[in-house]
Amino acid sequence: MNIPQELKYSKDHEWIRIEGNIAYIGITDFAQSELGDIVYVEMESLDEELNEGEVMGSIEAVKTVSDIFMPVSGTVIEINDKLESEPEIVNSDPYNNGWLAKIEISNPEEVNALLNADGYKKLIGAE
Repeated sequence: MNIPQELKYSKDHEWIRIEGNIAYIGITDFAQSELGDIVYVEMESLDEELNEGEVMGSIEAVKTVSDIFMPVSGTVIEINDKLESEPEIVNSDPYNNGWLAKIEISNPEEVNALLNADGYKKLIGAE
């Protein structure tokens, strides 16, 4: 199970990579493995300001559909267009090319409530 140390994690299995007040968001390796083969990614929140915990999109796998939640509040400034034609990138490369959205963080304090890699490992029982 790949859980990069430099990222932060939500209890809903999203990861966040922070670069100043901009952040990339995706789902974790654990989440994509639990979902199975991803066939569709729907991100309709471009240019929307969303609060932490609000739904920003959904991922459809062969057997289920799962919501994607905002790990912190912010405005969605970009979505990963590659996923429209190649949603399986989320399975093969969840932390790099499989990112879902880029946001401008509106409340940096919320980052402190996210899990570090060790905390996420405990959450999923991968210690």
